[in-house]
Amino acid sequence: MLKTLTVWNFALLEHVQVEFGEGLNILTGETGAGKSILIDALGAILGQRVSSDAIRTGCDWLRVEAVFTLDDESLGLHELLSGQAIDDSEGMLIITRQVTRGGRSMVLVNGCHVTLTILKQIGAFLVDIHGQNENLALLKEESQFALLDEYDPDLTEALAGYKQIYTAWRDKQQEHREKEQAAREYAQRLDMLRWQDKEISEAELRENEDEELDAEIRKLSHAEKIAGFVEESYNLLDVGAGGGQAVLAAVARVKKNLEDMSRYDDSLENTYSMVEEAYISLQEAASDLRDYGESLEFQPAKLDRLQNRMDVIDRLCRKYGATIADVLDHQQKVQQELLDIENYDDDMARLEKEIAALEEKLRAKADNLTKMRQRAAGELAAAIGSQLTALGMLQAAFHIRVTPAERYLANGADNVAMYFSANPGEEEKLLSKVASGGELSRIALAIKTVAASRDSSVPSMVFDEIDTGIGGRTAQMVAERIALVAQYKQVLCITHLPQIACMADNHLYIAKTSAGESTVTQVRPLTERERISEIARMASGVDVTTASLDNAKEMVSHAKLIKKNFVAETKGQ
Repeated sequence: MLKTLTVWNFALLEHVQVEFGEGLNILTGETGAGKSILIDALGAILGQRVSSDAIRTGCDWLRVEAVFTLDDESLGLHELLSGQAIDDSEGMLIITRQVTRGGRSMVLVNGCHVTLTILKQIGAFLVDIHGQNENLALLKEESQFALLDEYDPDLTEALAGYKQIYTAWRDKQQEHREKEQAAREYAQRLDMLRWQDKEISEAELRENEDEELDAEIRKLSHAEKIAGFVEESYNLLDVGAGGGQAVLAAVARVKKNLEDMSRYDDSLENTYSMVEEAYISLQEAASDLRDYGESLEFQPAKLDRLQNRMDVIDRLCRKYGATIADVLDHQQKVQQELLDIENYDDDMARLEKEIAALEEKLRAKADNLTKMRQRAAGELAAAIGSQLTALGMLQAAFHIRVTPAERYLANGADNVAMYFSANPGEEEKLLSKVASGGELSRIALAIKTVAASRDSSVPSMVFDEIDTGIGGRTAQMVAERIALVAQYKQVLCITHLPQIACMADNHLYIAKTSAGESTVTQVRPLTERERISEIARMASGVDVTTASLDNAKEMVSHAKLIKKNFVAETKGQ
């Protein structure tokens, strides 16, 4: 819902901040005061084109900022914002748009820069401006589908069932296409896959074999150095080197000295134990060194064989993966693909059987959906036609046609189109091609009146030109329908009719003032007393009399009773 709209340097709007409330927001004022400019400023926030000519005379830029509150039902909008990395977790959206004299445009959504294309997509979820063809959501086929399907709860349920079958059918078809595409490359690919499988299989790889080989190759490659280290270490321990005493002999002597000394003083008994343990450990070490040295031998043939094996493993790893585990994993995939290719005919036959079965179910679901839509279309069109008659379009004809589509689509196998004729004898044509701005606004009002409680589209609506060419009883009917729609949505309505103005939940007055060569438009909310005076002016002209004020009070009182009944009706639903 639109909370505030702030405008700087937009045509006559020097700096205006407007607070909007729930329900029906009425904007009134003298002709030329700038009411449509305010709607144009809102259009800029929704992604409409803004020329630098709209910048106020003497200024270098214009800026418009709008604050919207979001509800939990704005799932499509939330997905769009998430896709642009825009955070809406606080349930609020702040959109800012600025245009400079040079034609440069900047758009911020919750502080994030977005393109004008994205802004238009966001705006489609926020506000529906009626009275301007390019912004009228009901002219879009997807909106007409949604209007029709939401009119009948059974249709919504039937559509969900259709979509479930459609998704499965589409996925199977995609799988079939992918297999067909792959089959064209099978002959060449089979040779490659078989070669890869053969090459890896013949290598007879083992997990971690490369680590074991690497350790053994290091050992054999440095056998002479290792033998030298072993011999020198053994000599130092047990033989003695360079004519010196061996370590074991020296430790044995220390051990003997401590043993002899203990006969006279046992205070070094613990020291003796440590030396004795060290002597035993060194004996074992010397024995291990001797045995290792005796077993050690340089084997060039074995080293060559191991290095050749390592070369095989390295070559496979360069081709199929960084490690042996990766190579073996690749082989599993190759074998699975070979199995799939070998079972191609069986798989294709199975897929075709599954697709045919799903298509049969899909046809039944689609046929049922078409019948339900055709029935709902007749009921909805009749209801909308009755509303159009009440809204002063006595000769208008309105129909919704549901015709078969050439293929299955995500929402069924139908085409939905609205047809309209304003006068008898005229051929009914597509709504988008025959309706004027004022007619479209009234048609939209008729539709919203019929579908108000079911409509899950945008939360805010703007009615511009809604009162063009009407008065008297028709004006009263238009007013009541706008008030009814406002029970379910936020409505902004520019009007010159007192019958509509008296239905306001929030009444905003737009005035133009001139000071020297400068002209400024201001917007302010009216108090209850000011509101009565404005409605009296609208009803009687410039001269407001006591009688016109009394009449205005009576109109407002009557409007409150009507809205009270609407509230009771909506709560009773």
